[in-house]
Amino acid sequence: MLSRQIAETLRKHRTPFYLYDIDLLRQTLESVTSVAARYGYVIHYAIKANFDPHILELIKEYGLGVDCASGNEVRCAIEAGFDPSGIVYAGVGKRDHEIRYAIEQGIFAINAESLQEIEVIDSIASSCGKVQSIGLRVNPDIDPKTNKCIDTGQADSKFGISYEELVSRLEWIKSLKNIKVAGIHLHIGSQIRELHVFEYLCAKVNSIVEHLGALGLDFGFVDVGGGLGVNYDLPENEPVPNFASVFSIINSHLKVGGRPVHFEFGRAIVAQCGELITSVLFNKTTASGRKLVIVDASMTELIRPALYGAYHNIENITSRSAEHARYTIAGTACESTDIFDEGVTLPLTSRGDLLTIKSAGAYGMSMASRYNLHDLPAAVYSDSL
Repeated sequence: MLSRQIAETLRKHRTPFYLYDIDLLRQTLESVTSVAARYGYVIHYAIKANFDPHILELIKEYGLGVDCASGNEVRCAIEAGFDPSGIVYAGVGKRDHEIRYAIEQGIFAINAESLQEIEVIDSIASSCGKVQSIGLRVNPDIDPKTNKCIDTGQADSKFGISYEELVSRLEWIKSLKNIKVAGIHLHIGSQIRELHVFEYLCAKVNSIVEHLGALGLDFGFVDVGGGLGVNYDLPENEPVPNFASVFSIINSHLKVGGRPVHFEFGRAIVAQCGELITSVLFNKTTASGRKLVIVDASMTELIRPALYGAYHNIENITSRSAEHARYTIAGTACESTDIFDEGVTLPLTSRGDLLTIKSAGAYGMSMASRYNLHDLPAAVYSDSL
């Protein structure tokens, strides 16, 4: 929990704003890079999680590549100084101009998610006079045991190419002149806390790698995506995710013939270093007796609870009351779903108190909007307090 001294220091900043713990971010980056180095694994940061410039500068300092989901994310990574040779670009709906830009920049690989996309990449690369490396994003049909809104690897998902369809057109893919199949890419979802799911992924990858090799496809890297979850319930108990266990599982179960293994972590790197600081505007009680705390943040700053029922731990960081009550924490947006949480037990909470909504470093600011013409939230960094 933030110390009272720091909490009072935060009052000079206009709420709501994101507060980033730079020391914790460094600890997380040190953990993921040092453990990955034991196995020779390549780490790309999923920039969709948070593209704050200060955070990107630190991530670049630790030598990570970047995983992008749009042309503008590719541009952001390049303009932030990341080496194009460490950039991968996935996404089911890449526009032609985005594909062209990625090809012109010489990025490491475009991870193709449909047969038609492969055809378009080949055509655009031809017009550029280049041969573009691609990864084949295969849909592995694995249940990641997580929120159905953020799983990406089941058979009816919009993500990836079905393996049966891929095999049926493999000779055609191999015949294309302006693409090079450099690897395969599988990603099964996000916020995975049941780590045995990664064992299932390894088994599926092993089977695919062996079969594609038998069919004569020559490729290099194997990208197993990301998806490692964080502890939203008790963030203080696990400030740095368990990278060591995931890498150990992959090392023990993945058999890909010495090919380079790539990962794409976003949430696991930045979620715990960020929190949303918000001020209490009003208290009110509904006709049914529900105690509401209206704060000046809303779904426009942090949409995850309203969008797919995500949980974030909430604390009052300025109340000195020894008494506690149960509250519903509501935002300012003109939407009934703009609720951060129901039944939160807090010290008696009054107008002017500061609340922190924790574990908000991933998919907070990057998903912020200006609905109701709200201002976008500012960023405050622990190393500048």
